[in-house]
Amino acid sequence: MTGRRPRRRVTVMGSFIADLTVRVPRLPAWGETVFGSALRIGPGGKGSNQAVAAARLGAEVAFIGALGRDAFAELARRTWAENGIDAAFCVETPDHPTGAAAVVVHEAGGENAIVVDPGSGMHLSVADVERAVERIAGAAVFVTQLEVAVPVVARALALARESEVITILNAAPAVPLPPEVYRLCDYVTPNEHELAALTGMKVATVDDAARAAEVLRDRGAAAVIVTLGAKGALVRTGFTATHVPAVDAGPVVETTGAGDAFTGALAVALAEGMDAVAATRFACAAAAISVTRAGTAASMPTRAEVDALGQR
Repeated sequence: MTGRRPRRRVTVMGSFIADLTVRVPRLPAWGETVFGSALRIGPGGKGSNQAVAAARLGAEVAFIGALGRDAFAELARRTWAENGIDAAFCVETPDHPTGAAAVVVHEAGGENAIVVDPGSGMHLSVADVERAVERIAGAAVFVTQLEVAVPVVARALALARESEVITILNAAPAVPLPPEVYRLCDYVTPNEHELAALTGMKVATVDDAARAAEVLRDRGAAAVIVTLGAKGALVRTGFTATHVPAVDAGPVVETTGAGDAFTGALAVALAEGMDAVAATRFACAAAAISVTRAGTAASMPTRAEVDALGQR
């Protein structure tokens, strides 16, 4: 139909994590108790958040992952159903609980600190992924992160690459990766802290990010897109480094989930045929909206909201 964007397929592999979030005036020291407020339990996990982000932005999304057999798993399935996400390839691990995270949010600035137990997510197997090969191969873009085991990540990326599917590795949380994993990635998307951990280099400025990103390209990644918080993002492709400024969508309430909004939006934009820089601008807009809201999955914007911000 004229004027409508095609619904492009995005397949996401990763974790679902139930977020237990509390707002605090400051982080406690070891052995110290600090009063918090506004405790809430909501859907999270990098993979699930990115799937929700992509679905709300108009993609046809499938999720590959593992859940326990518990109340948090029920929360996951409700979240995916509400957002139209195909969870047919999400397996159960009854001997392992669904993952959970303690999320501490600074009540003034919105910054966060997170402790995560991936739970069932780390028990997704290579065999589970191979059973989903048709859904991976049928996508325009395949996205994964590092809240599942590295051998599973490597196998999934290989299956996508064999079918000429665009691959995105959101290298979070940062863990050591063998070179063959980088060689399977069209895009690696760390934030500045993850990039520093992966390379052992200081990443305090945009120029620092460009130099460190080149290290990941030397390891085999075709392109590296570094999220830089209030400084926007850095796109490193070929011999070119392009700084994409951040977008202002309003006062920051909470930064939790901003990177997931970015990665989900990036996947949608690439699936629709945008180049890396245009896709990064679109992703920055999605992330900017997400930080004006509390929560992770709950903060993911709709396509209409992102398009409207881009027209300001």
